[in-house]
Amino acid sequence: MSVNSAVDAISADLSENVAAQNATLHRKIGWQGAFWVASGVPALVLFSIGAIAATVGKPAWMIWAISIAFGFIQAFTYAEIAGLFPHKSGGASIYGAVAWVKYSKFIAPVSVWCNWFAWSPVLAIGSGLAAGYMLSALFAPDAVINTWQITLLDLSMVKDGLVLRINATFIVGAAVLLSVFAVQHGGILRSAKTTMILGVIALIPLMLIGLVPLMTGDISQANFFPLAPLAHDAAGNVTDGVWGIEGWKLMAGGLFIAAWSTYGFETAVCYTREFKNPKTDTFKAIFYSGLLCVAVFTLVPIAFQSHLGLGHMVTPAVVDAAGVVTTPAVYDGMLESSIYSGMGVAAAFSGIVGGGAFVANVMVIMMVLALMLSIMTSMAGSSRTLYQASVDGWLPKYLSHVNDHGAPTRAMWTDLCFNLLLLMMSDYVFILAASNVGYIIFNFLNLNSGWIHRIDRPKWDRPYKAPTILLVLGGILGFVNLSIMGLGADVWGAGTLKVGLLFAALILPVFVYRHYIQDKGVFPKQMLEDMHLDEHEDGVANRAGVLPYIALAAGIGLVWFLHSL
Repeated sequence: MSVNSAVDAISADLSENVAAQNATLHRKIGWQGAFWVASGVPALVLFSIGAIAATVGKPAWMIWAISIAFGFIQAFTYAEIAGLFPHKSGGASIYGAVAWVKYSKFIAPVSVWCNWFAWSPVLAIGSGLAAGYMLSALFAPDAVINTWQITLLDLSMVKDGLVLRINATFIVGAAVLLSVFAVQHGGILRSAKTTMILGVIALIPLMLIGLVPLMTGDISQANFFPLAPLAHDAAGNVTDGVWGIEGWKLMAGGLFIAAWSTYGFETAVCYTREFKNPKTDTFKAIFYSGLLCVAVFTLVPIAFQSHLGLGHMVTPAVVDAAGVVTTPAVYDGMLESSIYSGMGVAAAFSGIVGGGAFVANVMVIMMVLALMLSIMTSMAGSSRTLYQASVDGWLPKYLSHVNDHGAPTRAMWTDLCFNLLLLMMSDYVFILAASNVGYIIFNFLNLNSGWIHRIDRPKWDRPYKAPTILLVLGGILGFVNLSIMGLGADVWGAGTLKVGLLFAALILPVFVYRHYIQDKGVFPKQMLEDMHLDEHEDGVANRAGVLPYIALAAGIGLVWFLHSL
């Protein structure tokens, strides 16, 4: 386009210049459109339900119920801060960054970056699982198409067994990613219409899975109680653990990984800049998305656990003369290896509904569509985070381009290339866990931004004002989230927390390049105006004083202490 793509959203809204309006995101959808775009979030239960069940044991169902309750409480804070900035895209991280930027230039971009690298891997993990479902349904596990692999790079220094490889899962997964990209290229309206169709189709199996056991009464109490953490005896047999430090570490690890899925409906506020009526649509979008997620994330894990049961050892481990395990033990139920990896989850869900091979294959197809829906949700949200971060001066300028349909195509291409690399990795659970370190950091910063905005901008118009008690609870949950990260992140592999923190720190040189080299130490004019950072503007001041710094120090100390345990 001939018009500068980094057009100020407010100016474009008010401009009579059609070319200027087309150079930014378009106001094309109501809250229902954002609801359907965000309807891919319930499908995120497919990503980690197996890993949590196989790691935590019988309390797994409770993990999901607690986590979605946390997510629902936090959503009220996000709804309030989103209403403060109806001209901004990119979601809660963008709105939260405004609260922090006057206290530190470097904290704000960390929030935006952590939100992006937490959401973006949905593309790789979702397309990888979809490819695995399809290949498992069409070919036997020992078929050549399922076993061939070209290893490109050994990453065992990061995590044991982690490699960069090309196989059939990568090829099919890449095709899934490209098909989603083609739909997203047509802008938010086409994306919303497509996700509405996919949403109706994909949510049917999830709701069936959650409701069938309740209607048939097929829920075995023995699969849920006693509420003891998973443990094994010296021979490898499954036993009930005790609530010592190891048991609480498993619970923290479960809550840590579940948060990546259950908190995800906050993406409904990513589209504020594309709402026809942002003042009313923003709260409705996140509230109704949250209700849908409460139902799915509560019922589906209960049905899953009731059907599979905890499991028992089928074949003991094979150990060589030196005492090294050459062949790991084989388990059934929730402890089966394919359940942990996620590849066997579709087959397990099909068994809940019953109906033979034909129904099972139909269910697999519908769950593949559910995964595609989650990929569309992630690509729409994460690309807009990159776009808005570029417009506001956090990330390189080239990301602020949009096409004629109002789609942030350069941000989408960046997302796509990054995820093609992740798709080559052999352990999707580790990718999820490492990226979730960023998500917990983002949530901490943004939940605390709620009370910072209240203190610093008390006179600003709030289309939705969260009850003070919920705002306070949100701030407390920010510290709870850091606690479960510090205690439980490394349950998913030694070094998970360190890898996540290292990736979070990568934003610092990127921001230094953009702010101090490209922009010569001055934020873009539209960022200063849109985010009301003018030092002389009425109603905006650093009234919070040292409180934000105290919150940061307390958060860092909390993570360090609990991780040291």
